[in-house]
Amino acid sequence: MAKSMDQQHPVKAFGWAARDSSGHLSPYNFSRRSTGENDVAFKVLYCGVCHSDLHSIKNEWGGSTYPMVPGHEMVGVVTEVGSKVTKFNVGDRVGVGCMVWSCRSCDSCSSDLENYCLGMILTYNAKYHDGTITYGGYSNLMVADEHFIVSIPDNLPLERAGPLLCAGITVYSPLRYYGLDKPGLHVAVVGLGGLGHMAVKFAKAMGLKVTVISTSPNKKQEAIERLGADSFLVSRDQEQLRSAIGTMDGIIDTVSAAHHLPPLLGLLKTNGKLIVVGAPEKPFELPAFQLIYGRKLVGGSGIGGMKETQEMIDFASKHNITSEVEVIRMDYINTAMERLAKADVKYRFVIDIGNSLQTTE
Repeated sequence: MAKSMDQQHPVKAFGWAARDSSGHLSPYNFSRRSTGENDVAFKVLYCGVCHSDLHSIKNEWGGSTYPMVPGHEMVGVVTEVGSKVTKFNVGDRVGVGCMVWSCRSCDSCSSDLENYCLGMILTYNAKYHDGTITYGGYSNLMVADEHFIVSIPDNLPLERAGPLLCAGITVYSPLRYYGLDKPGLHVAVVGLGGLGHMAVKFAKAMGLKVTVISTSPNKKQEAIERLGADSFLVSRDQEQLRSAIGTMDGIIDTVSAAHHLPPLLGLLKTNGKLIVVGAPEKPFELPAFQLIYGRKLVGGSGIGGMKETQEMIDFASKHNITSEVEVIRMDYINTAMERLAKADVKYRFVIDIGNSLQTTE
């Protein structure tokens, strides 16, 4: 008798899964592969809740496969390593972010940009090279090739380190790549959510002048007093925006809801760069003349390669950068998703897998 898709591997696993586009999550038994010679197995202790998880369980981007176990911000402790593993040992603190495989031979992989490999395999909702479906971190254990495992330094609390593996690298990478990491540059961060608050922290640690742009005036005190931003603009206040025209070297746009880019382009200096890292469902409209007059650039960026992700984690460790989180139990996840859809979280939900998942089995 053929095994079902969720029981094709020998190691029993348990998590929470969405069964359809309603996005409702509930307990789910499935399986993980045995620890191969290049694999690291670890007990998942915490997993961040990314806005991508919400999009995916509801099939808002298309291509969702069910049952789906979300989660690509998982951290925990190593329980087993394969015979050829050289970088990790049992007991190490580790994490897995957004990807678990790439071809390792293309130009992108050769340049430490596995995240742009055409053969890159996502941590969940993807088909692994053995033909089985990948399952994410809303679960009790994980197995991955050591190349895609990140070491978590001891001074980073695990419950606040997980979101670095997605939100952290998503904003760190464009700051580095686009040259917006030079002390004294003026960078704006659009949106003060899971991505935005991490962008403020990394930018300040790099020595930048940081302006937060938000639709919510009530976030001003939080942005400046708690996160360290230098200034704050309300995006709906035309007078405030006019006062800042031509003052920004770069903008990191983290907003995942539909919004207009022209007002942001107006804030850039000549040669300024607007970098999109949020992923709205609807495409942007770009006015050509705003780009031409001022030689302005609109670019994008998606997570980072494994070398850069470890570099980001080490930078965060050095500068004591962690995510601001609300730790929740596994059985609170559906309520958390409802709140996330309303942006009702400061700034990242993190599931306490180690202390709450087993009680739901």
